[in-house]
Amino acid sequence: MVAGVIESARPRVVVLSGLFAAVCCVGFAVVNVAFESSGRFADGPLADYAAGLTVMNWLVVLLKLLGAAVAVYSLTANPKHVEVLGVLLWGAFSLLALYALGSVAEAAAILSGLTGNRDAITLASVAYVAFFTFLAVAFGILAVAHTRRFGLGPRCILLGALGAPLVLAVLLVGVPALLVGLGLMPSF
Repeated sequence: MVAGVIESARPRVVVLSGLFAAVCCVGFAVVNVAFESSGRFADGPLADYAAGLTVMNWLVVLLKLLGAAVAVYSLTANPKHVEVLGVLLWGAFSLLALYALGSVAEAAAILSGLTGNRDAITLASVAYVAFFTFLAVAFGILAVAHTRRFGLGPRCILLGALGAPLVLAVLLVGVPALLVGLGLMPSF
């Protein structure tokens, strides 16, 4: 069914990048759903924050599913709203790239002795950062391919690359503040 939706003339690296990105986004959304179904935050030191963490967790699920939809939709033959799709692709790329770069910078600070403990850098943590770097590259491939395919200008690139981190920052500050105001989370 997916093969019928995906444009057959797309380069293989673009199609594989889109499918990889979509599967990763859905997989990470499943992790958040598992957190909710297991009651992970209902007990322990975060119990006071359980209602607020539930709201944030479901918001994260929606964002991850949006990422999967954007990745798959970018592979279709004639997507509508190509500029909006371009902004979303560049936004996903920039968020993931910033996350990966931030993680590498943190590892460099730990290794140089500026902060943290060198034992915190494990094979699992390196694999985690490498995985997010590959995911960023996949969205970067999709963003560049979409931009070239539809001749999008720098406006879409800048709106996505600069706008997405700003929107995420507002969400990560604004939503918890709203939850505190609604009494779903204690004040910090």
